[in-house]
Amino acid sequence: MSAPILPCPADSLDPAVIRQAGTTLRDGGLVAIPTETVYGLGGNALDPDAIALIFAAKERPSTDPLIVHVDGLAMAADVVAGPFPVPATILAEAFWPGPLTLVLPRRASVPATVSSGLPHVGVRCPSHRTALGIITAAGVPIAAPSANRFGRISPTQASHVASELGDRIDLIVDSGPCAAGIESTVVSFDGDTAVVLRHGAIPLESIARHVVARSVDTAAEEALASPGHDERHYSPGTPTTTVIAAFDPLRAPAGNVLYLGYEGEAPPLPANWKFASLGSRTDLATVAHNLYDALRRADAEAPTRIIAELTGVPGLGRAIDDRLTRAGSSRVARSVADL
Repeated sequence: MSAPILPCPADSLDPAVIRQAGTTLRDGGLVAIPTETVYGLGGNALDPDAIALIFAAKERPSTDPLIVHVDGLAMAADVVAGPFPVPATILAEAFWPGPLTLVLPRRASVPATVSSGLPHVGVRCPSHRTALGIITAAGVPIAAPSANRFGRISPTQASHVASELGDRIDLIVDSGPCAAGIESTVVSFDGDTAVVLRHGAIPLESIARHVVARSVDTAAEEALASPGHDERHYSPGTPTTTVIAAFDPLRAPAGNVLYLGYEGEAPPLPANWKFASLGSRTDLATVAHNLYDALRRADAEAPTRIIAELTGVPGLGRAIDDRLTRAGSSRVARSVADL
């Protein structure tokens, strides 16, 4: 039996839906909640049984940590051990509520399974009114990874959640499409330096305007309490290949291939290849917003292969390129010979 889908527009919250979702979460159930990034699969972050249900519903390996969502700094104190470091406070003041996850020491009351046994935990305060309302109604921090089966394309609409997890959870709250359409930026701290573990909706450049910041240097550092780092992630069912921005496909063999590129930049294609646009390379916010929908539409076309072109640009392009690269199993083709 599929979970009920309850409409709850963010601009006119339904108090009954908010209460029902909050009660279900507080009592140990699983609720798909809309956020500004993607739909999250919510469970009580302080309840080990609820955490186990999240991992089981998603078929998620226990080594992939969860992000905990709070409604503000007061609730964050229930998750984080000790005061925020100075750079974390600066970033929280600048970007919370919003799509920024801070990796900080985990309070002992938070089950170790939330952060895959690591001493740190990712915590963020979403800006979506529905998500905030539900968290406040629950009265507890909410662990909420993306509401899809592990490794698949993240959901940006309630219908995506229903198709992936509808028979595995208790409730789906529908506030329409997610605004950002791409996950939060995950940041840890090396002294006074912010280290971006996962590029996301807030670019590195924006973070660097407030504190000293850099990208992650090593795979070991990357794995610190941040999800989404498997080589294959955010992936369609169709075999997918990622290519560099200057890729020339014309010499490739003919076939039932769908090429995902950019508006006004369709390259000459081999026979029987089709072109689909991810949007304009000059409007990366819209590309990010539509990215997962574009991957789902490409998958639905049933080609034998999807080829996705990287943006090749900094800023939000880093997050888009990260998702496309992992959709292609972290292998990037530079020429037809690499296909």
